[in-house]
Amino acid sequence: MGEEGTDGTVHLLCLAASSGVPLFCRSSRGGTPARQQLPFSVIGSLNGVHMFGQNLEVQLSSARTKDTTVVWKSFHDSITLIVLSSEEDTLELRLERLLQMVFGAMVLLVGLEELTNIRNVERLKKELRTSYRLIDSFLRDSELIGDLTQCVDCVVPPEGSLLQEALSGFAEAVGTAFVSLVVSGRVVAATESWWRLGTPEAVLLPWLVGSLPPQAARDYPVYLPHGSPTVPHRLLTLTLLPGLELCLLCGPRPPLSQLDPQLLERWWQPLLDPLRACLPLGPRALPAGFPLHADILGLLLLHLELKRCLFTVEPSGAKEPSPEQRRRLLRSFYTLVTAMHFPPEPGQQEEKAEDVTHQAQVPRACYLVSGTEEPGTGWRLVALQLGPRRLLLLLSAQSPIHGLRGLASHTLHALTPLL
Repeated sequence: MGEEGTDGTVHLLCLAASSGVPLFCRSSRGGTPARQQLPFSVIGSLNGVHMFGQNLEVQLSSARTKDTTVVWKSFHDSITLIVLSSEEDTLELRLERLLQMVFGAMVLLVGLEELTNIRNVERLKKELRTSYRLIDSFLRDSELIGDLTQCVDCVVPPEGSLLQEALSGFAEAVGTAFVSLVVSGRVVAATESWWRLGTPEAVLLPWLVGSLPPQAARDYPVYLPHGSPTVPHRLLTLTLLPGLELCLLCGPRPPLSQLDPQLLERWWQPLLDPLRACLPLGPRALPAGFPLHADILGLLLLHLELKRCLFTVEPSGAKEPSPEQRRRLLRSFYTLVTAMHFPPEPGQQEEKAEDVTHQAQVPRACYLVSGTEEPGTGWRLVALQLGPRRLLLLLSAQSPIHGLRGLASHTLHALTPLL
């Protein structure tokens, strides 16, 4: 299994489906945004072959060359997105989910009406610039993984019940049911209404907050791709501590001026220490001192029904491999096991009731060993699914292969109360 993102280039193209006019092109090289643009002749050829297939009632969804994977996807017969990746061992699943997130970001910030009823291409190009920062964050090496898993990146605060109680009280005081605490793009705590947000906005909203430059307060117009794609809402954000933001999703009220410092102090000043304890949770996700086996270099825990996940590559003080390399390994392994080994995730495909019951009772596991034949080199990757939870572990080379499933089962049992 290659280390996805270590090399190669990703090009993302957006075109008006009816005319083939390019709306934007975004690129990244080695996980870093790049200014490289594709020639217009290449863009025209990629769109032309897709349109040719449609005219013959043939749906062209993906293609592979010796060193490049290409995925096409049309949305509402109005927008065509094309992604080309020359990164090693890229699977179509990853690129398909990237396109879904990109279109969701476009709807989030521009609205579905502007994308499905294009009256002025130049004006639409200008409006889409507001989405570049968010879209570029999907192309770079991110510390988050919700773009791939389509689950909300979460952290587990040490005093979650206190924060949850304060969050519910604050939401009632300001008159909105949709409130969350976000640290570095990950949800610390949220009201029940916030958790009931559909996909993809549940993933996109905290990701958007994490991608914006720091500000004390924001009043940001957003559309909800699933819940309200044509009528805008307001996303209000208030910085409680550097890196920790209070997010409110609301209509015309309350005005931002109503959220004065006195109101914030009344609700959050008494919880200053628990709030500070959330700051280091960004990269770690788990509370300090949570017992994990010393061989674990990174983990991804998903709750496929709640659509939430915990993702960390910093559970221990080990220096090798680097955090960036660990993230790439876990992302590649997730894509591999999801595409080839595990059953379809909820919402991906209809399943028979008896199959779902059977899956809830029988653990499913697979593992991958990578590295040279020399003892103590390389790494181990193991995945285990039990009921709605799926756990992926990156382990050091010292971890014995015969004990991988036992270690994964023990870790999943320890993590189950958290998610």
